[in-house]
Amino acid sequence: MPMDVTGGALFAPWWRSSLTTGWSASGKWAAGASRAKTPFAHSNQLCLVGIPADWRNSGSALPTPPPRFTTIIFRYFAALEFACLDLLGQAWGAPVSEILGGRLRDRIEFASYLFFRYSNPKNGGGEVRTVNQLVSHAQELKSKHGFKTHKLKGGVFPPPYELECYRAIAEAFPGDHLRFDPNCTWSTEQGIQFARAIEGLNNDYLEDPVFGLNGMRQVREKSRMALATNTTVVNFEQLATNVRDPAVDVVLLDTTFWGGIRPCLKAAGICDTFQLGVSVHSSGELGIQLASMLHMASLIPNLSLAADAHYHELVDDIIEGGKFHYQDGAICVPTGAGLGVRVDREKLVKYGEMYRRLGPYHL
Repeated sequence: MPMDVTGGALFAPWWRSSLTTGWSASGKWAAGASRAKTPFAHSNQLCLVGIPADWRNSGSALPTPPPRFTTIIFRYFAALEFACLDLLGQAWGAPVSEILGGRLRDRIEFASYLFFRYSNPKNGGGEVRTVNQLVSHAQELKSKHGFKTHKLKGGVFPPPYELECYRAIAEAFPGDHLRFDPNCTWSTEQGIQFARAIEGLNNDYLEDPVFGLNGMRQVREKSRMALATNTTVVNFEQLATNVRDPAVDVVLLDTTFWGGIRPCLKAAGICDTFQLGVSVHSSGELGIQLASMLHMASLIPNLSLAADAHYHELVDDIIEGGKFHYQDGAICVPTGAGLGVRVDREKLVKYGEMYRRLGPYHL
């Protein structure tokens, strides 16, 4: 299986004797692994031999990384799993969600993802800095895609100003759900103050106000606010720690961070057992990884919150037929065999060349 780091993502086509191709993508995080001097730093291609149903043994050919790289290596295992499940689904004529037990829902609800923005240097448009600009942008996304949940990515301006912005979103959409994520930029004291200040709003959760389990635990203990994370609980060791000494109420599952769809399902089962919430994290995915997220989300019994996605920000995708479509704030789970998406190779080449010309983007 040649694995080629192209365009900031790891696209992994797996060929077998019938010339079926299983596609995968592990996102910009895995592509960054080569820059971090992981075991893959000296080559952008790795060839593995095996059969799709036995992908874990095939994956054992991957070099064992030092402990500090274990999170990165999970993203390579995710790439292997996506491609293998895609192949199995095509061979059996079944979607991945049916292979893994049968979907519980056909549509996955998503949150809008609101960012503060610079203006477009070419035309001066698109700026989101003021309260009015932010509310207007949120209204535009809701009108276009039907979102009923709104997530504001903060950590840009001082907390009091971002609190004003967040309250304005709540006032503009009184019946909708809200969530806020300052990306671990605050002190514990700032996190506590903000959490207390938003207690009366229709919050799903406050995501990663501070970094680390101990800081999160202090915010949780000193406010009446559900906390979520995609930074402090991203593997089973951290999940066990959180079960024993709770710091986080909602674990945001990511099919690349956790090493694939099946590890996410295992983590969701553990969360269900210990009555922790789960939702779906977004790492800036294209259609292949989004398909993996949709299949995963369709299988989780205890998924009760809208998923995150940056997907509505994309102007195009590398999959055949173009982008997935939102309807009433949701995207349908693919029904085709395997992951249910095929790569448009011309677009892959086109955007790979664009990446090499312009360089990586940063969230």
